[in-house]
Amino acid sequence: MLDLMKTIDWSPLFISLKTGILATVLTFFLGIGAARLIMKLNNTAKSIVDGILTLPLVLPPTVAGFFLLLIFSLRRPFGKFLFEEFNIKMVQTWPGCVIAAFVIAFPLMYRNARAAFEQVDVDMIHAGRTLGLSERKIFWKIIVPIAAPGLASGTVLAFARAIGEYGATAMLAGNILGKTRTVSVAIASEVAAGNWDKAGFWVFVIVILSFFIVAVINYISGKNMKHVNRWI
Repeated sequence: MLDLMKTIDWSPLFISLKTGILATVLTFFLGIGAARLIMKLNNTAKSIVDGILTLPLVLPPTVAGFFLLLIFSLRRPFGKFLFEEFNIKMVQTWPGCVIAAFVIAFPLMYRNARAAFEQVDVDMIHAGRTLGLSERKIFWKIIVPIAAPGLASGTVLAFARAIGEYGATAMLAGNILGKTRTVSVAIASEVAAGNWDKAGFWVFVIVILSFFIVAVINYISGKNMKHVNRWI
């Protein structure tokens, strides 16, 4: 075991963690913003927009990666524009890892945020308006604190999905050691190379991280339910 540890390149773990953290920050704010926006739409528009925002959750990650390649490839207008005008490149780069993780994790944050907002008592919002609070203050001082447990669960789930993402990341960012190889990509690479010991090590790492994330979710859920009368 010690000999194996000496041969491990830890860069996939660091890349996965920093990718997951940045992608989660993006999903947190954009997910909350999207959930807030969609609550104001009529039923028809809400169904259409909700379907579009949720689509990455049900699509195979490789399909999402294919669409990301179509968008950000240097051979495509938008990808070419980003590179020529801003020197921004997504394909085979670490920012590509972040974009891929963000796209796959976003629906989890969005749907949890929307569900949490829908559970907020409307009377609390009316009370805030009666007190003369602006809609912005009502949102950040009343709605968000009440919906906090749901938002926290969505954030943790989004982070878990981001650090474990494989398909879209492999399609868009590739498998460059020390640059775009995440833990999930490393597992596939080591198995393909026949390095079962290293693959098993990374599997152990991701299982421990996943267990910790599940424990955090359970803690948040239990804390939210401790004042609720249970049926058992």
